[in-house]
Amino acid sequence: MSRKKFKFLMRTTFNTLFFSAFIFSSLPCGGKERGRIRDYGIEIGILSPGRWNSITDVDGVLVGHKTLICGDSIRTGVTAILPHDGNIFMEKVPGGVYVGNGFGKLVGTTQIEELGEIETPIVLTNTLSVSVAMKALVEYTIRQKGNEYVRSVNAVVGETNDGYLNEIRSISVKEEDVWDAIDSASTGVVEEGCVGAGTGTICLGFKGGIGTSSRVLPPDLGGWTVGVLVQTNFGGILRVNGAPVGRELGIHYLKGRITRKKSGSCMIIIATDAPLSPRNLKRLASRAVLGIARCGGFCSNGSGDYVIAFSTNPDCRIKYRSKQSVDLVPQLRNDSISPLFLAVVEATEEAILNSLFSATDMDGRSGHRVKAIPIDRVIEICKKYNVLDWNDKLPSLSENVN
Repeated sequence: MSRKKFKFLMRTTFNTLFFSAFIFSSLPCGGKERGRIRDYGIEIGILSPGRWNSITDVDGVLVGHKTLICGDSIRTGVTAILPHDGNIFMEKVPGGVYVGNGFGKLVGTTQIEELGEIETPIVLTNTLSVSVAMKALVEYTIRQKGNEYVRSVNAVVGETNDGYLNEIRSISVKEEDVWDAIDSASTGVVEEGCVGAGTGTICLGFKGGIGTSSRVLPPDLGGWTVGVLVQTNFGGILRVNGAPVGRELGIHYLKGRITRKKSGSCMIIIATDAPLSPRNLKRLASRAVLGIARCGGFCSNGSGDYVIAFSTNPDCRIKYRSKQSVDLVPQLRNDSISPLFLAVVEATEEAILNSLFSATDMDGRSGHRVKAIPIDRVIEICKKYNVLDWNDKLPSLSENVN
């Protein structure tokens, strides 16, 4: 076992033992396990998810978390998304950014806009820890083998404000936490809910968190995969497959003119293996906010709603060093991109709902408590509006194709 893996294993074991008692006490119903929306018969859209129904269904993408739960007031963390497991600075990926509402602190956007490329892992954390995460990303990059002469790094860091549950002014996230999140990044199943950068977030009146989902296009449409990961911390009037859940539960924006958490933010990360140009990646990113709207969000004045999209297609990578002055890069034609737009809207909507269903009750700063969405009641409402088990009740995509 390498020294790096041994150190991570020791840290993980310590953190698990140290925080297990608190985490268990924060779970509803004495630690009752919660699931994802498909576990309860809620099926979003017409396209099929990938194997993991996760951003990691896109080949090469890795995700890691570092969760910080300490005492009665620290409820925060870090989530890292890696486009591939190599040296990202030396093999950059094409990227695009879209801003739904710009009340936020997203580092690294101007260079992505200018050059259309991403050269570090993407890190999500809380608002006041952005500078720490940026410094950690820079150090991580310049210390990588092969980067000994690098003198400029465009670190990419996004955030939402978890200050209702988390003592955000303590700036408890340290550089080591960012490195731990990156070191722990892996493919396969991604942990959701109150984890990593979603530990202290609130969404649509309930406990928010990290959520993910994916869609795979049929072979005749390219067979491309689109994966989405969200950090949900925004307000609105919750809808589940069109059912007015927020209104039925009486918990939503402007209810009784309650102002707490009327705003908030949502970070959305999109990965695809389709060979997209930075221009079309930005177009893809712009469609993700439609997924927010389908869940009942509306990008309020105080919301930082940002989308970052990148392509993992190996033929689209941008090498730091090249003897060629001209890059010949494949690009999906504009006429072929609409199915990807549909895929990202469906995956974003499902990822947001997964963040809610996977989250648990959370106590935090100043005795604040945020309840998780009551799944049993939501399912009752979904039955009332006949929005469950659509794959059994409605014609499949193949049946609709002439």
